[in-house]
Parts: sequence; C-alpha cells; structure tokens
Amino acid sequence: MADYKTIRGTATFEYEEKRSRFIATASFADTEEKALAVLNAVRAANRTARHNVYAYVLQNGRTRYSDDGEPAKTAGTPVLETIGHAGVADVIVVVTRYFGGILLGTGGLVRAYTAAASGALQSAELVSMRLVVDCKVRVSYAQFEQAQRIIAAAETRLDEPIFDDAVTLCWRMPAGREETLRTALNELTRGGAEVEISAPQYAAF
Repeated sequence: MADYKTIRGTATFEYEEKRSRFIATASFADTEEKALAVLNAVRAANRTARHNVYAYVLQNGRTRYSDDGEPAKTAGTPVLETIGHAGVADVIVVVTRYFGGILLGTGGLVRAYTAAASGALQSAELVSMRLVVDCKVRVSYAQFEQAQRIIAAAETRLDEPIFDDAVTLCWRMPAGREETLRTALNELTRGGAEVEISAPQYAAF
C-alpha cells in the first residue's frame, strides 16, 4: 500500500466575503467515525451559523461531502476539490458560514468556500504517513552495542534501550524491510534472539 500525506491535528482559517464569515476547520480523521465526530463538534460550537458545509477524504478511498443547504455544487464540492488539490487524505474540512445579509451568487460562494478550505489546509502541519512495523528484540549486554549499530544503520527510528537482566531494543521501520534486519540480528546472536514484529500499520515516519 502506498505512502500518503495527511495533516497533524486541527487547523482553522477565517475568510470574509461581503460580511459573510467563513470559518474553516481542517482536521485529521482516519475513519468515518472520527470525521463525523469532528463535524458534530464544529456544529455544536456554531449552533447559530447558517451552514456547516463539509467534505472528507479517507485514505481507503471513501469520500463524502454536503452543501448543507447551500446551492448544489457551490460549497461541498469546492471543499472536496480543495482537499484533492492539496494531495492529502484522512482529512475532513468543515466550513462554517455566518451569513452577512448579502447574497454572494454561485461564483462568490464557490470562491469563498474554496478560499476558506484552502486557507485551513495551508495552515495545517503536513505529515507523511508510511506503512510501518514496530519491532522488539532482547539481546545480552555483550551483544547490545553491535545490535544497536545494526538497527541504527537501517532505516529505523530507535527508542531508548531498556536495561534489566538483558537489553531490550525497540524500533519502528518501513514495512517490507524488516526481514533483512531480522536476519542480521539472528546472525549476530546465532539464532538466540527472537525479533518480535508487529502487524503493519500506517504512522507518521
């Protein structure tokens, strides 16, 4: 499965057009449940707003959007397209509109919703998500430094060692590359160390 980009946490951006306020909230959400939880939280915080337009894109290909009462294709669609242009997934963007009393027309609505969504996504911290595995091995004190060097030389993120009657080394690395490292550690310990490897998962790396 391919690496992909998403955002970390939540970012907001406010845009004003002819006295209408458009407040965009962009948030990480890797499931529909999380996306809807963000939407419900924004709605709860903006009960007096005229519209809470949203769109989300999940890494598994699931997308959804709503104009929330705005004319068709003037709100939810531009927000969805903005997420697509940003090249991110596992993201929901909710744009809250407080009506200013002046009608914007279809072109004005598209511009305003696009600008608000784009501003929130540009304000967000971009992160790369990779398919990774978490690994763990216990080695003797005599083998510790060499094992640590072997692990560090691979493309890994190594945690602090845990010292007790032996040394436990824990690290994260891209999925699909763990077998080479497992072989090297088995050779070092002459088969005495069992490398524990988690199921693959997506994580920032």
